[in-house]
Amino acid sequence: MVDQSIAGQVGAMMTGEGDRSGRARLVIFLSFVVLVLSMLLSLTSGASDASAVRVIHGWLTGAIPVDAALAARDQLIVYDIRMPRVLLGVLIGAALAVSGAVMQGLFRNPLADPGLIGVSAGASLGAVAVIVLGSTLLLPLTVLFGTFALPFAAFCGGLTVTLLLYGVATRQGRTSVATMLLAGLAMAALAMALTGILIFIADDRQLRDLTFWQLGSLAGATWQKIGSVGPIIVLSLAAMPFLARGLNALALGEATAGHLGIPVQRLKYTAIIGVSAAVGASVAVSGGIGFIGIVVPHLLRLLIGPDNRYLLPASALLGASLLLLADAVARTIVAPAELPIGIVTAIAGAPFFLWILLRKRGVIDL
Repeated sequence: MVDQSIAGQVGAMMTGEGDRSGRARLVIFLSFVVLVLSMLLSLTSGASDASAVRVIHGWLTGAIPVDAALAARDQLIVYDIRMPRVLLGVLIGAALAVSGAVMQGLFRNPLADPGLIGVSAGASLGAVAVIVLGSTLLLPLTVLFGTFALPFAAFCGGLTVTLLLYGVATRQGRTSVATMLLAGLAMAALAMALTGILIFIADDRQLRDLTFWQLGSLAGATWQKIGSVGPIIVLSLAAMPFLARGLNALALGEATAGHLGIPVQRLKYTAIIGVSAAVGASVAVSGGIGFIGIVVPHLLRLLIGPDNRYLLPASALLGASLLLLADAVARTIVAPAELPIGIVTAIAGAPFFLWILLRKRGVIDL
């Protein structure tokens, strides 16, 4: 009852509309359908003419292929290249979108986004440090954590920036949006400068990897990478829905949330750690992919309202779908070459972000 009351107060305060839970459930169902279709599209599209349908049919029926060499090639492409890419895209898209929704709820502002306010830049700094210094200065870290060294370093970088950002932007329980954005830009610039120093001392092999990686890509998806970052992302995503009630209450103000029985400080730290882990693990394997975290939650908030009980799962589904669709465009638009996925999301997301800014200023009246 308390949870429903909180959700109702938030909805009435922020939208002025009635209960939209029915519409929210419909949007979640449609988002799930879109995700399934996006996964099928990603499995069947690419520069190669490998047939995912033929491979899946062979798995289900156990039929002996007429052309064994062709079947082996198709299975290699579908199972070892496309399928890890699809699963990694689902995990990263969901992680970025849900992280954006949680940060917007935490800061109580729709402009909060891991990429915009420097969290992704901090995670990138940690990951680049391991890539460049993992065999020298950071060798003990690499030996200690093994395949988890990269996501752990990215997590530490994202967590550090998030904690600094929250400390700078929040005074007496109030978060200044202007301070948050400016501090985020400053921290992102500092992280990028330190990343630039690491790139300067990198060797030629590392430079080739880093250049493509920084623009964002799922090209290096493997089952091993899914095994190293998948558990971190899955655990973070599984914990996020438990923050929904607290985020709903936080929209009414920290004092009100405290009176409703929400452990505000614990909620803040849990949200910060969850977002840092999800974004850090994502950045570690895909590089910088922007705008998913700001576009998806804001779009869904317009459709289904601010109730995080529905917003968080819907963000996960739609974020995964949009990233898979962007990846399909990146793989096919200049085939057989591949466009970095970060370019695709930026081209689509930047105009939407400008629209949000204009709408917030009242230039666009809706």
